[in-house]
Amino acid sequence: MALGLTTDLYQLTMAAGYYASRKTTERATFEMFVRHLPPDRNFIVAAGLAQAVEYLLDFRFTADEIAYLRTLPQFARVDGGFFAMLAGLRFTGDLFAVPEGTPLFPGEPFLTVRAPVIEAQIPETFLLATVGFQSMIATKAARCVRAAQGRDVVEFGTRRAHSPEAGVLAGRAAYIGGCVGTSNTESGFRYSIPVFGTAAHSWVMSFLHERTAFEQLQSLLGDGTIYLIDTYETLEGARRAASLGKPLWGVRLDSGNLIDLAPAVRKILDDAGLPEAKILATGDLNEHKIHELVAARAPIDVFGVGTALATSADAPSLGVVYKMVEIQGGDHRFTSKLSQEKHTLPGAKQIFRLQDHDVLGRATECVMCDTGLVEALQRPVILGGKLVETALPTATVARKNALERLARLPAQCQSLFAAKEPWRVELSPELVQLDARVRQEVAG
Repeated sequence: MALGLTTDLYQLTMAAGYYASRKTTERATFEMFVRHLPPDRNFIVAAGLAQAVEYLLDFRFTADEIAYLRTLPQFARVDGGFFAMLAGLRFTGDLFAVPEGTPLFPGEPFLTVRAPVIEAQIPETFLLATVGFQSMIATKAARCVRAAQGRDVVEFGTRRAHSPEAGVLAGRAAYIGGCVGTSNTESGFRYSIPVFGTAAHSWVMSFLHERTAFEQLQSLLGDGTIYLIDTYETLEGARRAASLGKPLWGVRLDSGNLIDLAPAVRKILDDAGLPEAKILATGDLNEHKIHELVAARAPIDVFGVGTALATSADAPSLGVVYKMVEIQGGDHRFTSKLSQEKHTLPGAKQIFRLQDHDVLGRATECVMCDTGLVEALQRPVILGGKLVETALPTATVARKNALERLARLPAQCQSLFAAKEPWRVELSPELVQLDARVRQEVAG
């Protein structure tokens, strides 16, 4: 799929300017990171790398897209050679990134792009959008899973997502963040993610009697049957469901006081000889409501989280930025912004993870510690425009990576509220020295 125009106009006007300034052979290095964590977040779960890679490998402009650009007044004075260059433009550079599912902290790059300056500049918008959105959703999912304390969480939010495609990617990101699956069948198809769901209230209402609706559903789904029991009167619905016996998976509660209803429904199922039948709870849930239900010991086995998860409702955007840190033409320059509150550090970087903190250093250095337990998180994904073999694991592998890495974080990072003692990120002495030198050069 051609996605060349999936970018902001100023990326293309800058590209035209680079072409006119004969800078097309200069190689630039850009990094993507967040300056600050969203409210009540103590980490960000990196996600969206797979889509970033697909975009870079398929990057191109079609003839129709180039014809459209020629009509824009901003390009009225642009040399025709620029459009000919766009027709053959492909990504030939390098991409380094942390594996999906890796928890990150302010200032740490999700990814690093090193390529001829036009190839590195135009992708900024798409990369920020796909990595920022999926990382935001994966982080929200991790919070819900943490609150569930071992109970399963399913992503149910496509109908409230900000677009159908956002719903598909939200299903993927939520799975990486720890959910056991999604209601979105396209997510299941594309990414081999488990899918969940049986019937809505409309199914029950389409029959004259609730019992008939349940009987027909059981006949259709067998062991996968989940009865939605609150269309009319919840406890009576539970009794009707229980009276049908096996086969069934369980029942779903979508409204009412779940702290009171769940124990009553559990008793009805148990009294009917169905102790293995599960209770799935849905209905405007989020991590805080899940925490309350778990704390109250409500006998709920699975939580379905929709709107709050697919939109990350309490923190619906992630302030990811994409900044140039080096450029090499006739000479090699390290670059940085000195703007107040928006200062950036120069030079390509590596994240070194130790047992109790991170060190952000230069990509060319090696950080050691007394225990010897240091992991360099950024890894090559694309080199010379070609995908590195085995560099792009499946969503299932990314989910496993997230669960393992999140489990290693200390208790304060696991909190649903901002930690009083956040995870420490230190700058290496080499990076501090480089920053000071570049500040002097820029100021001069």
